[in-house]
Amino acid sequence: MNEKFEHLLMRAEQLINRIEAVLPQPLSSPDWTASVAYRYRKRSSGHGALEPVRHVGEMRLNDLQEIDIQKEKIQRNTLQFVQGNTANNVLLTGARGTGKSSLIKACLNEYASQGLRLIEVDKADLTDLPDIVDVVCDRSEKFIVFCDDLSFEDGEPGYKALKSILDGSVAATTPNVLIYATSNRRHLLPEYMKENLSYTHTEDGEVHPGEVVEEKISLSERFGLWVSFYPFTQDEYLTIVAQWLTSFGVAASAIEAARPEALVWALERGARSGRVAYQFARDLAGRQSAAPGAAQP
Repeated sequence: MNEKFEHLLMRAEQLINRIEAVLPQPLSSPDWTASVAYRYRKRSSGHGALEPVRHVGEMRLNDLQEIDIQKEKIQRNTLQFVQGNTANNVLLTGARGTGKSSLIKACLNEYASQGLRLIEVDKADLTDLPDIVDVVCDRSEKFIVFCDDLSFEDGEPGYKALKSILDGSVAATTPNVLIYATSNRRHLLPEYMKENLSYTHTEDGEVHPGEVVEEKISLSERFGLWVSFYPFTQDEYLTIVAQWLTSFGVAASAIEAARPEALVWALERGARSGRVAYQFARDLAGRQSAAPGAAQP
């Protein structure tokens, strides 16, 4: 009888362990010494976890050319934050491939030695932002919550969650957490022509935006610092190409000779951006290294 009872208890304990494994668990702290960057991942079971990024990109501020004004604004805000002074949440908007995400990664590498850390969160997981903030709020480090390529469709739950975290929750803002987001949309939500019909006009010609439009811009207004990025001119694009080719060890004469090819590359890609310049530089440097007679590492 005792053996049967013990066997039943063992089976019950196994069943309880299986049930607990699929139930939502509170977010736990990761090993904060494992990395300077972390990625929030949600498993199929619904469990969220902060996973260290083992290989952080080595982007540096000096690597980013032709965005000096934007670089100065982001660097100043980040330095204020790291030094314990007041700073703003940041929204970086504009043309694709112009260095928005790279600038944030470069700031991380610049100030990681001073206690800056980064947590990357996908927009689908923004509803878990309060849990992430609770985990880091008592840490001595400074945390940037990074949302890349942020935009929402109507009705997405992450939209309201982000609004509350930025400014609007009953909880006080956490002094060691800022949100940096990049987007190709300045107002983060799709805008439709029909919404312009909700504007009203007074007799003296004053225009009042309708409630739909006000709701669309209310999220972006909660970012204290807006930084806009613009498409590069041809000369700016070629300067970036030359900078990347130099970093890959290509000779100055070869860089000058590659200018027409770099322009054709951009034309085929339909954009003159920092990303396109970097991709061209990698292609050219790789082809030169693989050419017959080239020195092999």
